[in-house]
Amino acid sequence: MMTSEVTIGDRCFRISALPREGRWVATAERADTGDRFGVECAAESDAVAIERLARWLEWQDQHTRALEELQQAERAYHRNVATDAFASGPGERTPLEVYRDSLEAVAQARQRLDDIRAQRPL
Repeated sequence: MMTSEVTIGDRCFRISALPREGRWVATAERADTGDRFGVECAAESDAVAIERLARWLEWQDQHTRALEELQQAERAYHRNVATDAFASGPGERTPLEVYRDSLEAVAQARQRLDDIRAQRPL
């Protein structure tokens, strides 16, 4: 059995690879809790299986962060539409500018999430 420890984002994972039916299968667990996390990755060698799972964990972290960014942009958009879009004083941005900027932020966050999803390993 081969074991590797990796830190991705703010979490530490232990990745282990065990032989199964003529292949090596890697699994990950959170180092702080021991809970299993993620998918299994199989390969012809233990090192390759561990590397594949580490790449998946990195992708998962990027995906989670991009999804959070999209959710924040959507909340800001809804907040702006509900409040700022209906009131502006002299020298402030117009409701249309607020609406457009918020919508653009949502579109950019959605595109980033789609780009990360398209790069999913495995």
